Amino acid sequence: MSEIRVATRYAKSLIDLAIERNELERVKQDIDLFIAATKASSELVAVLKNPIVPIDKKLKIVRGLFGEQVNKTTQSFFDIVINKARAEVLHSTAIEFVNQYNEKKNILKAKVVSATALNDASRAEIISIVEKATSKHVVLDEKVDAALIGGFLLTVGDKQFDTSISKSLQNLKKSFNN
Repeated sequence: MSEIRVATRYAKSLIDLAIERNELERVKQDIDLFIAATKASSELVAVLKNPIVPIDKKLKIVRGLFGEQVNKTTQSFFDIVINKARAEVLHSTAIEFVNQYNEKKNILKAKVVSATALNDASRAEIISIVEKATSKHVVLDEKVDAALIGGFLLTVGDKQFDTSISKSLQNLKKSFNN
């Protein structure tokens, strides 16, 4: 079975369990903590994916890093996945958990890259437009890239809207070359 299918099933199981125990928000915080740790430490991901590292060593590492910071449900989930020799899917499962959580909570992640930092009015306008178009609550991830010169690049799901001056200049250059 592919890693993504396994991760999807594990994530669904964890969400269902968290809902049943009325701990969904707490488990989501724990999963966010786990994702942040894996982004900050490629060594952690490497250890979890390495089949040579013994299961008990992986358990000690995960318990040592997260044992006091995560709730019992989350720690038990980590233990079960690791004991089933599936530690390599923990990161994918965490990502899939967030995706399923966002779907349940009607949350849409959008990314905007702008030439300068967005002011509050611009941010609110972008969020409002996307929320009206999608009927979902929008969480906006913002980045600054001066190479855009002006304007912004908005990514919502698999759609991208490019209003940057650099893109306009590229299009103008193409039309002159043709």
